[in-house]
Amino acid sequence: MAQPRVLPQSKETLLQSYNKRLKDDVKSIMDNFTEIIKTAKIEDETQVSRATQGEQDNYEMHVRAANIVRAGESLMKLVSDLKQFLILNDFPSVNEAINQRNQQLKSLQEECDKKLIALRDEISIDLYELEEEYYSSSYSLCDSNDLPLCEAYWRQDFATLSPESLSMPLAAA
Repeated sequence: MAQPRVLPQSKETLLQSYNKRLKDDVKSIMDNFTEIIKTAKIEDETQVSRATQGEQDNYEMHVRAANIVRAGESLMKLVSDLKQFLILNDFPSVNEAINQRNQQLKSLQEECDKKLIALRDEISIDLYELEEEYYSSSYSLCDSNDLPLCEAYWRQDFATLSPESLSMPLAAA
């Protein structure tokens, strides 16, 4: 009973298809409901016995109820298709959502960068203080000519370093 769905060429024909499906399904529900109400009426004597007529009416009501259910399911599928059509073809809304997400991620990145810079600065200060404490303490195993690591790093002039100076202590270089 399911008709093969042909993909329309344009949005307009797709919307016309949705409109036709809507009208057909609503008409099917109304027609079947009307026929169920007509079947529920008690008629005068006919040539068919009452028991046979009752069974026939019962069967007809079941078939019409199934038709109503099928039309209702088709309407639910139509609603799903319309939502999908709206989501896929609502480019301004999709672009806005993408832009909002980009802004959220950029602000998160900036926040993380600020925290990392603050953490780097704190660690640098703590390292400098620890090196100062270490090199000024009696537990230090280095020469008095050796500089703390952070000072040695900042005092290096990479342009003037030669391969010979790399083998010398930093203070002599």
